[in-house]
Amino acid sequence: MLLKDILATKGTTILSIEPSATMAEAVDKMVAHRCGCLVVTKGESMVGIISERDVLRAIAGVSKTLDKIAVEERMTKDIITGTPDQNINDTMGLMTANRIRHLPVFDNGRLCGLVSIGDVVKAEHQKLAMENHLLMSYIQS
Repeated sequence: MLLKDILATKGTTILSIEPSATMAEAVDKMVAHRCGCLVVTKGESMVGIISERDVLRAIAGVSKTLDKIAVEERMTKDIITGTPDQNINDTMGLMTANRIRHLPVFDNGRLCGLVSIGDVVKAEHQKLAMENHLLMSYIQS
């Protein structure tokens, strides 16, 4: 299974926020959409990603409130990305090795989707469940 298969099922909606927005706005948007991260965009370009983990780091040891901290101050700038033709096993390894939970997917330099570790686990589970079902059917026949 490939990332494009996950995106075909999940969809390609990408929630984003401007770098000049506040961390409070980012939290409000993540809560409203029940998501764990937002892609930070400037115009049409992705310049970072802001996740729940980044929010926690913004709170820890800082005397400013979230409405006084800009997203661009706390966003992750060195972004690891995937491609639509990347297989799930490689993706799991990449996400695990880099301790990331969200992977922007780029196709020919264009952001075309966002895959979470939950999406990858769900797809792998469905694949294994189908294989198990087929093997059980074969054994029983």
